[in-house]
Amino acid sequence: MRINQTYRSLLDKSVNSMLSAIEIYNKPNFSYREETFAILATNAIELLFKAQLLKSSSYQMKSLYVMEPVPKKDKTPHKTRKKPKLSRSQNPMTISLFDVIKKLEKKGFKLTENHLASIEGLVELRDNAIHFHNEEFISKEIQELGFATIKNYLHIIKKWDLEVDLSVYNFYLMPLAYVDSKLVSDGLVTDEVKNYLAFVKNKIDNQNKEDEEFDIAISIDINFSKSNSFDGIGFKYDPKGVSINVKEEDIRKKFPLTYDEVRLKAKERYSNFKRNHDFNILMKKIKIDDKLHHERKLDPDNPRSLKKAYYSSNIWKEFDKHYTKKKNN
Repeated sequence: MRINQTYRSLLDKSVNSMLSAIEIYNKPNFSYREETFAILATNAIELLFKAQLLKSSSYQMKSLYVMEPVPKKDKTPHKTRKKPKLSRSQNPMTISLFDVIKKLEKKGFKLTENHLASIEGLVELRDNAIHFHNEEFISKEIQELGFATIKNYLHIIKKWDLEVDLSVYNFYLMPLAYVDSKLVSDGLVTDEVKNYLAFVKNKIDNQNKEDEEFDIAISIDINFSKSNSFDGIGFKYDPKGVSINVKEEDIRKKFPLTYDEVRLKAKERYSNFKRNHDFNILMKKIKIDDKLHHERKLDPDNPRSLKKAYYSSNIWKEFDKHYTKKKNN
């Protein structure tokens, strides 16, 4: 099937912009790292969203343009007829990123609260890039925002089924060495930096914790230990998977819900939830999926030990397919 050339160009430029952002960020010595990443990553997101808007608008270019009323002979604006507003170079002006988001929402492509908050944090960093210097001791916080930016970018491509072959690209930020910002005196941080960190922190504090798809920022925790990754090799999630070390507390983080907690939460979350035959069938289906269900032995060394079931928060994606969410959820 033939693909619209403008749509294809927007996608290609978006991917190249994100790859450029990552490449510059991953350079071993680049003093304007965070600001450049924010500028290029924001551009990548805007081009991606414009590609989706163009596609959903039957490839009508005016969907991307800032439109203004056509002047009548008496120079008064026409009430219905409009034309693209021109820039200083006499080219049509395109709408801003947030105007694109509003138009996409009207077409049914609504962003989650967390996704929108992450974009707002990135755009704020971009807008402030030329106004203040980001001290290196807030690099950790900004990279956490960057990790979420890339994760959200890849996820929205898959969710919207955009024509981008992700298998040929490597989208990742290299973990760098950091000075923990908590160890730095507040007196060394400028008011502008404080304001920006407060802006992003407020969004993180008010994030939708039930949004499993998108993140505002992804925490980076580096712990140093005398043990090494060669100890305990052997546990595999899948026969073809990569070997990893898993502690009991790690498993509980991944499967935090008990059966009773699932039942009570479902009652709060859905308007039509009932603990009936349909619910039992759904729970049996979930128990088959190792990504959603885990059984923990009360006595791991005893093969006859009693077991207790725990569930991942991702089960709500399955529940959403069968029940109607309440408006406040």
